[in-house]
Amino acid sequence: MRKMQGVLVIVVLIAATAMSFGCRPRTEVRDIVLSEVIHSIFYAPQYVALHKGFFLAEGLNVRLEVAQGADRGAAALLSGSAQVALFGSEAAIYTWQQGAQNPIIAFTLLCQRDGSFLVGRTPDPDFTWQDVVGRTIIGGRRGGVPQMVLEYVLSEQGIRPGRDVTIVQNIGLGATAAAFTEGTGDFVQLWEPSASRLVNAGAGHIVAAMGAYSGVLPYTAFHATQTYMRDNPEVIRGFARAIYRAQQWVQNNSAADIAATIQPSFPDMALGHMTDIIARYKELGVWAVNPLIPREAFDHLQNIMVAAGELTAKSPFEQVVNTAIAERVINERR
Repeated sequence: MRKMQGVLVIVVLIAATAMSFGCRPRTEVRDIVLSEVIHSIFYAPQYVALHKGFFLAEGLNVRLEVAQGADRGAAALLSGSAQVALFGSEAAIYTWQQGAQNPIIAFTLLCQRDGSFLVGRTPDPDFTWQDVVGRTIIGGRRGGVPQMVLEYVLSEQGIRPGRDVTIVQNIGLGATAAAFTEGTGDFVQLWEPSASRLVNAGAGHIVAAMGAYSGVLPYTAFHATQTYMRDNPEVIRGFARAIYRAQQWVQNNSAADIAATIQPSFPDMALGHMTDIIARYKELGVWAVNPLIPREAFDHLQNIMVAAGELTAKSPFEQVVNTAIAERVINERR
């Protein structure tokens, strides 16, 4: 009898511990593929969720794959080769406007500001945006959030994209740093760690942080198809819970602690170098503090898309964004 009581106490303690960390005891682990648009320290909270065991605590065995582009991430969702994908919400807007039978839905916000940096060929501590006039920038794919935000920032600075400055848009995200190193362009738009690697190699110098100019928008969010979300609600909620835990952990811990936690995802980088990058991102406020996608941030993105000539009419917020999941997981932890 005493032995049985002891077993019951252990079971209760395990359940209580699981609940104290905001998750539920589970017996089944689900394998899911998470497609990330690029592999970048910009997505640090995602790697925190992975390496702190927050996904596993929700019964999710997450395997990362790199899409190298939002269009490819969206294709992975639609083909079923990935269950969740991280990219800018422009891809979800495009699929809805094209009348997709199984549209892509944004359900968890990760990055609320642009996390790229403008890298030039020479040091320029007195850089102003007028310095790019008459020059060439290696940007992103036409119709992608990075390219459209770059054009938005230039326009806000009184510079006409394509007229006052040439923007190269036909180089894949994974090849832009190499193209710049080999002599293409006067500036290049890069994310970390690619920007700092270029600096450390003596091949470039960071002159501007795009996040200081982009405004708040769903720059990168987690998406799934409408069908997958309907058929797998616990997976989607568990995923959102894990990301929210990671967001809170990132807010409450130092850049050094974050770097030490996610270093397994960037094994070739020095810890001190990673710490500096993360500190810069924390200062810029690029990471959302919770998974909720604000309506006004989504509207800002669509305004940028209209200005870029990629949209003629806006998509209804409720058709592309699911806020119920984020609201539920936020309320669970209050």
